[in-house]
Amino acid sequence: MNNTSTAGLEALQSLREQLAKVIVGQTTLLDRLLLALLGGGHVLLEGPPGLAKTTAVHALACGVHASFQRIQFTPDLMPGDLTGSEIYEAATGGFRFLPGPLFHEILLADEINRAPPKVQSALLEAMAEQQITVGGETRRLPELFIVLATQNPLEQSGTYPLPEAQLDRFLFHVLLDYPGVEEEVEIVRRARASRDGHLESQVQAVLEPAQILSLRDGLQDIHIEPAVERYAVELVAATRDPGRWQPDWADMVVAGASPRGSIWLLKAASARALLAGRDYVIPEDVIALAPDVLRHRLVLDFAAASAGIDAETIIQGLLDKVPAP
Repeated sequence: MNNTSTAGLEALQSLREQLAKVIVGQTTLLDRLLLALLGGGHVLLEGPPGLAKTTAVHALACGVHASFQRIQFTPDLMPGDLTGSEIYEAATGGFRFLPGPLFHEILLADEINRAPPKVQSALLEAMAEQQITVGGETRRLPELFIVLATQNPLEQSGTYPLPEAQLDRFLFHVLLDYPGVEEEVEIVRRARASRDGHLESQVQAVLEPAQILSLRDGLQDIHIEPAVERYAVELVAATRDPGRWQPDWADMVVAGASPRGSIWLLKAASARALLAGRDYVIPEDVIALAPDVLRHRLVLDFAAASAGIDAETIIQGLLDKVPAP
């Protein structure tokens, strides 16, 4: 590992310490945010209100010298509110493109499922190809570009289920739960002691975009044994035919994870290895990340819901049954 990579990893660890200043517990959340930043993937955070989803993303943006924009998704949002639009200038008699929020490096899509399908479709090209097309012209987005989205699973009124094509664009789907009593006591203490609610004054920017991009390039050098690579692919392939491993699950999955799931699972595993200071992936990297990488890529039949079977059950079952190297 060269000096540049070492400095980048040290800065990444420092960023985690900065996030821990404002986020109590939630270790999985913080780890997934760092892995997504390192791997260049998008993240969907799902949990009840008040679990610091938005705060965590804002804190991440404060810890990185990168452009940041928060968008509150609402039913009346229009695609142009994301992509930008061409405006007419009377002085020149021509049109000028006014960039939208998608041209920032870190984008917080707050309550993403409150926007209608036409707005969600505007995100598809951006999330998959890192570019947008407006007025017949295609424009590249920043190289660092990642979308960190939140949604509330409790309140369904006025929301739109995210289409499978868009869900598949997310690297992680992270489910958040309420903190333990001790953690909540610490949260309350910090809230009472805080005199300034602005994260900019609490989180120091310690990481440069160039360092992040350099670390991303370094993921290519992380070694993956053929046996570990095959294990990850077999695990993803098993989601398409879980009945082979558990007869009761036959015909319960309408669609399993696509090859994109295999690609992202191994990329995330490489990022986890790098973050741990290793230059090789181990089976535990794949096992630890599989639920967050795969849960949103499974489409279940009504029979699964009737039997009380969800994606989490199937993934955990496959982790138990598909032999690891």
